[in-house]
Amino acid sequence: MIQDKTINLLCQQFNIKKEVIDFVNNSEKYILNKFENIDSIKEFNQYKVINAMHSSRLSSTDFHWTTGYGYGDIGRDKLEEIYSKVFNTEDALVRPTIASGTHALTLTLSGILRPGDELISISGSPYDTLKQVIGVEGNMEGNLMEFGITYKEIPLLNNKIDIEKVKRSITNKSKIVMIQRSTGYSDRRALTIDEIEEAVREIKKYNEDIIIMVDNCYGEFLEEREPTDVGVDIMAGSLIKNPGGGLALSGGYIVGKNKLVNLVANRLTAPGLGKDCGLTFGTTRTSLQGLFLAPHIVSEAVKGALLVAIVYKNLGFKVIPDIDDKRSDIIQGIQLLNGERVAEFCKGIQSASPVDSYVVPMAWDMPGYEDSVIMAAGGFIEGSSIELSADGPMREPYYAYFQGGLTYEHCKLGVYKSLNNLYIKNLINLEQ
Repeated sequence: MIQDKTINLLCQQFNIKKEVIDFVNNSEKYILNKFENIDSIKEFNQYKVINAMHSSRLSSTDFHWTTGYGYGDIGRDKLEEIYSKVFNTEDALVRPTIASGTHALTLTLSGILRPGDELISISGSPYDTLKQVIGVEGNMEGNLMEFGITYKEIPLLNNKIDIEKVKRSITNKSKIVMIQRSTGYSDRRALTIDEIEEAVREIKKYNEDIIIMVDNCYGEFLEEREPTDVGVDIMAGSLIKNPGGGLALSGGYIVGKNKLVNLVANRLTAPGLGKDCGLTFGTTRTSLQGLFLAPHIVSEAVKGALLVAIVYKNLGFKVIPDIDDKRSDIIQGIQLLNGERVAEFCKGIQSASPVDSYVVPMAWDMPGYEDSVIMAAGGFIEGSSIELSADGPMREPYYAYFQGGLTYEHCKLGVYKSLNNLYIKNLINLEQ
């Protein structure tokens, strides 16, 4: 039950209408019973991370770092050892110099694929930025297709991987089968670990030599298992999303089979240097502390996603995933049906931010995206998607994508502010 003094604070200091506060809190009652399962997953994953740190004998001396080439950086090596244990893989590459999730995926693809090889996306069309990496959009120099790598994609069938069509599509040139776990800028929910497991099992049964790769961005610690627990060969993600826990300053990770990780490391540095070279710039402590906090932070973000989902569902908007769907990423899509609602929604999220709350986000032509995009992201780490943020491409049917939140209370403030913006602009009706 929200206290009267909290309501007064929200009304007087944040200029939120009382009827908005009441609507959010009345909606919240319908999701509180789901928090127990979220907390159960958090507890399991928290112990999994701590166990990896214990078995790797993490020491305070591991936080020291070297200069120059980065040779003998024991903290860097310990971080990678811990990541490989958390994700149950043979090896890991975890570096602050990996600029983004797209960069981690690009390194993985370009490190493994060779001219004449084929890449197959089996979760439909990938995230906007990766399309330019592949070369199907943008005609950017240095894309995969420019180097003689062919590409095809298999649409999902009823929101699931079309395993039979995937098997029919594999040829002797096919080298990597790629799965994007998260929804991205689409109208589907994230793929669950059970669904990924079934696809891996059937594809490997058909062709054991095919490399199965997963884009794990936004998915870490949503379930008790990760894609690499169910036979995925290699996986990539970003440290300023889930596993960085809001503390990692930058970076990305690649985990998987030793041979494949080493190929990627040779692309990151140089053949012959591989994982042995590369400075961490003193980021080991924050990367490890962020990983330690990540299961808890992710659980807060999932609770926040549920709240925004129930609030906007109760207003009659389509939400993906729906309230009772199994969640496998932190992203909550809301189909707002017009650009004005998307803009006001994002402005509300920005105004709830601890940093740059006074900034008004505007849609613009961001590099790597096919449509203009509006982004609200007032975080301590620029571009951090595990901190409260919202964005969406300005295209039909006008989805806003809500993600992150280091605390549930901050998520709730974002919901209050976004709803308040729509309400005072007469873009919604709270009486329905």
